[in-house]
Amino acid sequence: MKVISQGNDYSIHSDLMQTHNSLPPDIYFIRYSLEKGYYLLKRSDIDTNESKIYGVHHQKCDKILSAFELFNRNLGVILSGDKGIGKSLFARLLSSKAIKKGMPVLIVDHCTSGLGDFIESIDQECVVLFDEFDKTFNDDSQNELLSLLDGLTAGKKLFLVTCNSLSKLSEFMVNRPGRFHYHLRFEYPGAMEVREYLEDKLPQQYHNEIKEVVIFSRKVKLNYDCLRAIAFELSTGLPFQEAIKDLNILNVGSKSYNATLMYEDGTFLLADDLNINLFDKNKQETIWLSDENEHCIAAVSFSIGDLDWDDRAQVLGVPLEKIKITYQDSGFCRSRYHLFADDDEEDKETTLKLLDEYAKRIPAVFTIEHTYGSNPHY
Repeated sequence: MKVISQGNDYSIHSDLMQTHNSLPPDIYFIRYSLEKGYYLLKRSDIDTNESKIYGVHHQKCDKILSAFELFNRNLGVILSGDKGIGKSLFARLLSSKAIKKGMPVLIVDHCTSGLGDFIESIDQECVVLFDEFDKTFNDDSQNELLSLLDGLTAGKKLFLVTCNSLSKLSEFMVNRPGRFHYHLRFEYPGAMEVREYLEDKLPQQYHNEIKEVVIFSRKVKLNYDCLRAIAFELSTGLPFQEAIKDLNILNVGSKSYNATLMYEDGTFLLADDLNINLFDKNKQETIWLSDENEHCIAAVSFSIGDLDWDDRAQVLGVPLEKIKITYQDSGFCRSRYHLFADDDEEDKETTLKLLDEYAKRIPAVFTIEHTYGSNPHY
């Protein structure tokens, strides 16, 4: 029998009751019930379930934990990016490293009144992970946590926030390094990452299918969940073109692409945000390309069926011998936003000079890549 007293109140408990001066280093879910109020529910493990961690996850985790040791206040970290590209894996890895350093990890996956007060009452160093913060907390509930994030209370904490949509984060959190010192942006795996992942996951006899997946990943955004599913199907002996037909990876939603014609001297012409169908192999396309000052210089014509992977340049494109380049021969420079007057002699002279310069240059490679959006970091 164990007797617990709180003021003048005494309660009887079984011998299984244990008391601690601080939370043991483990992982806990924050839970709430009307009968018990707030309490912590211990989780059995926090395994990353991956034999190999890709990218710089380990280095970034070590950097964050080292900074936390140096900070004399709370440290906030935002993990943002689309679903399935590594945010949760990173959070699990960092949590595992924190536990090894003696820090408990508290997971918040719901929003209830008084949550901030409960977290503030935990007077020890710990990690507080807000999973899918933008989905769980609306603007009002996010702002209610600001005093907690500012570190105005006892017990230094490492706040970790996962977020799918930056636009749903409070304006008082983004670009506020006083609250969130770090912001790690997770992007879709590039061609080299896709190849490395599949080489690790597939038996050697199925490596001949990897090129097809790499090409597909340059047309469609593939996260690591997709790659895991593809690797499983290929490991059963199915060719990729058969495996993709039944997987829950569908050709839905809008897709845009960037086309680039690179020259041997390092200059280039570009067309961005193109709405074209890269899966219609019988279709002929003509794309107008502009220089960096948005002067429309040349048109490139090609067949979608000629798209192929360039091992040397590590890009998806069309071989130069299978494209037709046509340079403007009119007496005016056509901009994306306006037409220069046909009788503007200065514009005519500029245009003719540009056309002459580009026509003399030697093309090196023509590429088409999926538009992944701009990186918010400088």
